[in-house]
Amino acid sequence: MTTAIAPETLNGVQTWSLDAAHSNVEFAVKHLMIAKVKGRFSQVSGTLAADPADPSRFELDVTIDAASIDTRQEQRDAHLRSADFFNAETYPTINFVGKRIEGEGDEFKVTGDLTIKGITREVTLDVTNEGTATDPWGGSRIGFSARGKIDRRDFGLTWNQALEAGGVLVGDEIRISIDVEFTAVASVQAAA
Repeated sequence: MTTAIAPETLNGVQTWSLDAAHSNVEFAVKHLMIAKVKGRFSQVSGTLAADPADPSRFELDVTIDAASIDTRQEQRDAHLRSADFFNAETYPTINFVGKRIEGEGDEFKVTGDLTIKGITREVTLDVTNEGTATDPWGGSRIGFSARGKIDRRDFGLTWNQALEAGGVLVGDEIRISIDVEFTAVASVQAAA
């Protein structure tokens, strides 16, 4: 007899926990108006509660450690953690709380409140349900990818430097790319 781990279900709502080891939160921004600099946040956590029969019944809460920013260049990362950008010492987390889902099937939009540096703005992400699977240990998993963009100035991220030839050092549009995997919060079921 094996034991399967299915999502904990209460009144039709299944509960999931974000698996940080199998998730990526990445971004891209223009540098010198000619190239994109990409980075990621290495520490992310979150929960998802959803009713598969009624997508409007969902709760999504994701927290990112602002100091975990990684652009593969330590001097730039230190500047991004500073008061010029994320001010990670004063505002240690970035948070996204889902509010509504629009659309049906495997592709839909999730709108929620994104909070950076204590400033909250509504953001909509284009989401794809990448499917479900059972891992080798009997656990249920579900994956999603999401894409979107924000204007960093909306969140108080206004530091910049004018270029002699015109333009600015850092673009204002931030492209967001997210790939997440959630694991079922255990509801253990015996299987023969």
